[in-house]
Amino acid sequence: EECLRLAQQAPTSSFAQNWHFVVVTDPGTRAALGELWRAVARSYVQRRAAAAAADARLARIGDNVRYLADHIHEVPVHVIPCVEGRTDGKPAAAQASRWASIIPATWSFMLAARARGLGTVWTTFHLRHEREAAELLGIPYERVMQAALIPVAYTVGTEFRAGPRRPLDTMVHWDRWA
Repeated sequence: EECLRLAQQAPTSSFAQNWHFVVVTDPGTRAALGELWRAVARSYVQRRAAAAAADARLARIGDNVRYLADHIHEVPVHVIPCVEGRTDGKPAAAQASRWASIIPATWSFMLAARARGLGTVWTTFHLRHEREAAELLGIPYERVMQAALIPVAYTVGTEFRAGPRRPLDTMVHWDRWA
């Protein structure tokens, strides 16, 4: 709850808070969400198998996806960030405006969790089955979009290292794209 209280303080794009979190602790509900997630994860790994065979970084991502697919139902808490109002088929500006509240709130939640020794990851595989997840969770699908499924659990150890990333100058553009 501390992490959720901190998330409430995130910047928001509207005068009224238009976002919510569904916190799932029930083992049966987590298992059902896990099945939705797993169905997409397995096809994701299969589609990328050839590329992963040639690229160690992609192979590591595939290994991580497989591991979470095998264990997602065991993660003690799933947090589903949601935002009121659907943007299906709307222009990018309308979509960005809608997401501009739930993303900072969710990221604030994830950072607060990490500071307390909890691991999280932003996942979206279950959204291929968003309507089924909405029915499972009692979310009014026609009025509310799910943004992610965030598994939350204690980490194994507290030694974290920087992830492998491209050099900063390959992704930051000053004053213009060039």
